[in-house]
Order: sequence, then C-alpha cells, then structure tokens
Amino acid sequence: MSLPAPFPPLVSGAEGLDTYPASPAALAARMADIYGVDPEQVLPVRGLTHALELVWRLAARDGGSVEAPKAEPYLRLSAIYPAKGDAMAVIARAVGSLEAITEMAARVAPSLLVVDEGMIEFSEATSAVTVIKDTPNLVVLRSLSLAHGLAGARVGAAIAQPQILARLESVLEPYALPAPLVKLAQQVLDPSRMLESHERIATVRRERERLVRELSRLMPVDNGIGPIIIARPADIDSALAALKTYGISADVSEERLRLPVALKPEVNDRLLAAFGLMPSSARPARTGQSVRDTKETRIVCAVNLDETGPVKIETGVGFFDHMLEQIAAHGGFSLRLKCEGDLHTDPHHTIEDSAIALGQALKQALGERKGIQRYGFVLPMDEANAVVSIDLSGRPFPVFEGTFDTPYLGDYRTDMTAHVFRSMAEHLGAAVHIKVTGTDDHHKTEACYKGFGRALRQAIKVEGDAIPSTKGVL
Repeated sequence: MSLPAPFPPLVSGAEGLDTYPASPAALAARMADIYGVDPEQVLPVRGLTHALELVWRLAARDGGSVEAPKAEPYLRLSAIYPAKGDAMAVIARAVGSLEAITEMAARVAPSLLVVDEGMIEFSEATSAVTVIKDTPNLVVLRSLSLAHGLAGARVGAAIAQPQILARLESVLEPYALPAPLVKLAQQVLDPSRMLESHERIATVRRERERLVRELSRLMPVDNGIGPIIIARPADIDSALAALKTYGISADVSEERLRLPVALKPEVNDRLLAAFGLMPSSARPARTGQSVRDTKETRIVCAVNLDETGPVKIETGVGFFDHMLEQIAAHGGFSLRLKCEGDLHTDPHHTIEDSAIALGQALKQALGERKGIQRYGFVLPMDEANAVVSIDLSGRPFPVFEGTFDTPYLGDYRTDMTAHVFRSMAEHLGAAVHIKVTGTDDHHKTEACYKGFGRALRQAIKVEGDAIPSTKGVL
C-alpha cells in the first residue's frame, strides 16, 4: 500500500520524498548486470548487515538458529535473535575456492549457506554468485559500502535463487529501502562511474600490498582482502599513540591492530612514518576529480599531474577520445574520463561537458599552484600550425582563432573545438590562447589538442615551492 504524505518536506533536495518508496526494481536490475546474475536473483537491502539480519529473522521465526563466526556483527545479531533449535543457516566469511563453496553448501543442506562477500572487489577471488544457479541453498551477500564509497548510506544485495529470496522477503519489513539510498546506489553504479570505481579499487589494492610489504619488516601482518590490514605490533598502546600523532585512526581487536588503507598514497605514507618506516614530508600527489551530472550527461573525470598513466577515456565519441588522450599524453599526466551522454541526440553535450569536467579536475589538482611554471607555449603538425599559449593565472580568458571546412571528423563536430578549449579555460581558471592554420582539418584539430597538452605540460611543471605571482596568490 502506498499512501500520500500530507505535505512536501520542508528541506532542500527533497524531490520525490513526499511519497512512499517504490520497489527498487531498477536498482536490482543494475546490480544484476554488475554481479552477472539475473534480476530475479537480486534482493537490494540496507547494507550487508541488514541482509544478515534477514537470515537471523528467518531462523528465529521458524524456530531455528544461525551458525556464524565469533565476530561482529554476527555476535550482536546472535544476541538479538537467540538460538531456538538446529542451525537453519551457516554464515561463511571466506570459504575459498568455488569447489569448496559448493561442497560446503551440499554438506550443510537443507540449511542455507550464506557467503559474506562484502569486500570481494579488493581480492582476486571469483565470486560465489557464479555457482548460484547450481546451488539452491546458497546466498551471497554483496555491499556497496567500501568498493563504491557508500558505507554511510548502507546499501547492499542478497543474491540467491528466487525461491530463497522469497523466504528472505517474507521477513522483510515494508518500505525497507528508502528512496534516497536507492538514488545514491543507482548513481554510484551508473556506467559513467565504473571506470573510476575500478581504478580506485586497483589503487587501494596496490597501496595495501605496499603497506603490507613495508610493515612486515617490523611485525607480523595479515594481508586481508579489503582496505584493512591486520597487524600485530609488539606494543599496541605505543603503536596507537604514534598513529594518533600522524592523524591515523586504528581499531584494536583481540590484541591486533586493524589499520586502514587509504586511497591517497600520502595518507598511507603517514601510517608508515608512524612506525618509523618512511618520512612523511614528501609532496602530496597533485590529483583532482570532477563528478558531473546533468540532464544530458553523467561524467567522472580524474587526473594525476604527477603520474603519466593510466590514460583511459570513454565518451562514446571516438575521435574526441583520441584528442583527449593527446592532451594527457603530451601533457604528461594521468587522465581517466568516463561519460554517459545523450549521443542519440547529438555529441554536443558529451563533448562540452567532458571539457568542463576536465577543467574542473585540473583546477582541483593544481590546488594553490605552488611552484608551477605557470606559463606554457607551443605546435606545428605537418602543414598545420597551432600556436597555443597558457597562463595558469586563476583568471579564465579563452581566445580561439581558426576555422574548419569539414563539419565532422567521425562523430566529432569540428565546430566544438573552440567550445572545448573555452570550457576548459573557464573551469580550469586559465588564459588559453589558440591560433590554428592549415589545410587539413584533421591535422589542425589534432594540433590544437596536442599543442594544448604540450603547453600545459610546461605550465604545470613544478620548479620550486613559491607561488609564481608577485601578488603571492593565483
């Protein structure tokens, strides 16, 4: 039953909150696509803990119990739902191979085998969802908390054969998943987010390996599978005090430290410095990210001015992708950009909004612009010649001189070239002057992008710590 609320809520950003939540069918379909299962095999829930509670509720209602590890949140759920009889479900955190999972499922049948995969994205393991179809008593739990940054929103999924999900739904409270959580989950799982989400997960995995390698020189360390490392220092109290000095929070469990693995290497450097393994005075990486959602486009753009790779561009406009790759390659920086746009209408919004997002990400990465050269100049390309000048002054001023006779290069509209550099200049906060001449429109366009990259490479180069302005600020 869906009843109308008497009044719209008096809060900002509350569109759609004056009605009761609808079924999260669209979210289930998107989760199914990502997890590689059928939509009817997915039950969206309020995080992994909520899915676990449904298992305990089911057992409590039917007079059974749940067999689970002696750890949280299992201990708390066991206290809330005391055992009444034989085990109706067995919780497994890390079972191992798919063969081990199917063997265990067969052994505990007809009880449910519930596999907790809340952090599987950070491991090399193959998900147990791949054997759902052949394992009728298997339930796999997934979470958006860590891999997709929604720990505070609490969204996850229970994945099983439909008859098992029907049993779990029978103990599910009405309107279990609030509309704002569904909206957030759909946003982070949008195809435009996937490229950057995968890169962030890969970065955490690399950083975890680095921390384990360094910390193992001092103490026993368990690698783990998520953004957490389990360490056993000789003196936990001293370790906690040192970590606090460097602004790092850690938890203690059974005489072991649970150390966080941060996305930013400079934060992990501080953790190592707390144990005397590395100085913490290194210059932070110049990184920036822009997340841009409009009615026409959904974009995530990330740059690292101090790394040359990876460079991954996916806008759906092939020639434009190639041009943005030229900016990154000749600019000497890492660029990841994914755009889902209304290409069925026209590539205009995709191209212009991607340029805006790139400008915003570059501006964030430059920060206070300390030590940069500030200015860049260049680019001849065959018969074409592009004269590009950049001043990273913080004051946007775009100038573009040049014309194109060919209206399209593939799906790319040549008249968008001026728009691209105007958008980047305005959102980067830079004076960008471009003048291009020649007879081949392909060469002229490519010269503009390559020349911009080369000029930007000069301008962003760090040569000291001073802000390059007599005013002391840019």
